[in-house]
Amino acid sequence: MIEYFVTNAEMKLEKIDGIVRGCWINIVSPTEEEIILIGKQLNIPIDFLKDPLDDEERSRIEKEDDKALIIADFPFMTHDDVGFPIYDTIPMGMIITNDHFITISLRETPILDDFKNNRIRGFYTNKKTRFALQILFSISSYYLKYLKQINKKTNEIERELHQSMKNKELYSFLALEKSLVYFTTSLKSNKVVLDKMLRLNHLKMYEEDKDLLDDVIIENTQAIEMADTYSSILSGMMDAFASVISNNLNIVMKFLTSITLILSFPTMVASIYGMNIDLPFQNSPYAFFITMGMAVFLSSLTTVIFWKKKFF
Repeated sequence: MIEYFVTNAEMKLEKIDGIVRGCWINIVSPTEEEIILIGKQLNIPIDFLKDPLDDEERSRIEKEDDKALIIADFPFMTHDDVGFPIYDTIPMGMIITNDHFITISLRETPILDDFKNNRIRGFYTNKKTRFALQILFSISSYYLKYLKQINKKTNEIERELHQSMKNKELYSFLALEKSLVYFTTSLKSNKVVLDKMLRLNHLKMYEEDKDLLDDVIIENTQAIEMADTYSSILSGMMDAFASVISNNLNIVMKFLTSITLILSFPTMVASIYGMNIDLPFQNSPYAFFITMGMAVFLSSLTTVIFWKKKFF
């Protein structure tokens, strides 16, 4: 899918039908024919268009002639078969030419929807460097947003785990920890790109752009610190609650074992007095009550002993 946008005379984003000077070209999961078409029309290296479509591509910035490529990982959220949120990251490419700005990725993202719907202040398609920095800032903001969601979900699972003996919650923790690993790795890769943008002169920047880049770096650094913190907390919680679940199970097994031992004495007494041999009290009219009393006494004595030893 290829979409074309341009900032009109009223300073509003307008969707158009083709390429014009100063436009933004948004490419999502393109076909081979669309890649070749855009490459020929704008004289862009095919590698610039194909590299961001590799979901394992590392974040980087490079320049060839008058064209610059920025690849940054952005976060997205999906759900598994049971509706549990899954967080992951994939690359987004931003190609800056003298006359056009191109974004390309494998999937749509709400990050760019904010630009399409004019929710970003000071956004103009012809200010290409600022546009790239605004996208990077939005990416960092979405990382922070999803990290807060992960933390909230972690707290919900923690409350469920207090009375749980199942593995479901631990699997949920494992999924969240996996997401945090992806986030941390991608954020650190993005940090490398931002540091290079700060040091190198791949993009022409005005003073306002440099201030915006500083804000992006701060936002990205904050996201890295949050991801590291949540990952450490989650890892510790998984270890602790795995022990809690195991301990809860041991308590239940100890209780059931104690009950089994207590009930074994009436069974033993009944088995002995059920044998076809001469037994004490067999001719007594109180034989039943005597044997029942013996069974109750032995079970009660065992119960008292277990209670004092805090077996249950």
